[in-house]
Amino acid sequence: MKKRIPQIILFAIAIATVFSSCKKDNSIASNDINTQINSYPNEPLTNDEISSLKIMREEEKLAHDVYVTLNNKWSVNVYTNIASSEQTHTSSILTLLNKYNIKDPVGTNAVGVFTDTTLQALYSQLIAAGSVSRVEGFKVGATIEDLDIYDLKNWNTKIDNQDIVFVYQNLSKGSRNHMRSFYSQVINAGGTYTAQFISQSELEAIVNTPKETGSW
Repeated sequence: MKKRIPQIILFAIAIATVFSSCKKDNSIASNDINTQINSYPNEPLTNDEISSLKIMREEEKLAHDVYVTLNNKWSVNVYTNIASSEQTHTSSILTLLNKYNIKDPVGTNAVGVFTDTTLQALYSQLIAAGSVSRVEGFKVGATIEDLDIYDLKNWNTKIDNQDIVFVYQNLSKGSRNHMRSFYSQVINAGGTYTAQFISQSELEAIVNTPKETGSW
């Protein structure tokens, strides 16, 4: 994955561009997920693997927190359902951090509070954009999933630990399902969404195929 700061800057640009339902995906119990993660061997970590875990822990929290906050604004089931899945996502990464004795960047931070100052500012941008109207809120959701799919795809080329691959593959599947849901909400509300991070052809391939089963 490219350096984090440029990606965050791109995300802010994408939100400015975007500015002008899904059932719960976490069908597997958290204890079962933790058991599966811990069943894989502890393998030496590369710097990329350590960086990815720290980044994705807060990036998945960002998705969760934005959806919780936008649901308070709009009271639409898609937010509560996907926020629940995002909690499973960020918790699965916490399991990996604990397994490898890596300090958790989230800690006891409340909704909307981030260790990464850039993510903190980004959270405020996303909430402002998503609070304009329901359709803008759905576009924010699509953009977050767009970024998640992009980042996970890039990280997957740089990791090889079996447990991390297992988690990231499941997170990717979940993010594609979330994209399908938010994209559908955008279209049903009379809006449009164009890919911001993944390619437009990849976006179209995702939204024009059925929901993937067995995702978190």
